[in-house]
Amino acid sequence: MGSRQTITLATAAAQAPTADQMARICRMFGTEAVDVDGIHSATFDSLMQQAGALRPNLSDKAMEMHFQRIVGAYVGSAYGAAQFYDAKRLVARDMASKLNEMRDEDRDGPSGFESRLERAQMFAADMAAQSFATLAAAEGAVAAYAEITGNEWKPYVANTPDNQAVSRQAATLRASAFD
Repeated sequence: MGSRQTITLATAAAQAPTADQMARICRMFGTEAVDVDGIHSATFDSLMQQAGALRPNLSDKAMEMHFQRIVGAYVGSAYGAAQFYDAKRLVARDMASKLNEMRDEDRDGPSGFESRLERAQMFAADMAAQSFATLAAAEGAVAAYAEITGNEWKPYVANTPDNQAVSRQAATLRASAFD
């Protein structure tokens, strides 16, 4: 079994479009700008409201564990959206490349319809906006985590020693003694 990559806000941001790239995409494709500040604030406020409601019933450690998982989901979502955007961006770029020998992609579609290239580029632009939006939500969640717990958010990493598979086999074998 291989080790899983640790997903951080930085790994999500590395594949998502930057603010400058997103501004260019909005200009070139005529799409609406992503309300990064609004998304960040809404996510932050929502998690702060949840923390206020939970505080009387959760210990500090339970609060930290709960929000660790929630923020991890936001960051994981941003990472997944960024990976998907990056893949679609590469497809659109490849289709437009002069090195591409299959130039049928940029031929006009049937009268009044977009070509395959235009559809691929538009889809990549839409995925850029989704990636940028989910990254803003993840950033809001990470900021809320710091406010709620007083700690910087770090991805959860399970303690999995190299001999875990052997230990699990031994435990299974021992458990059979009770059958």
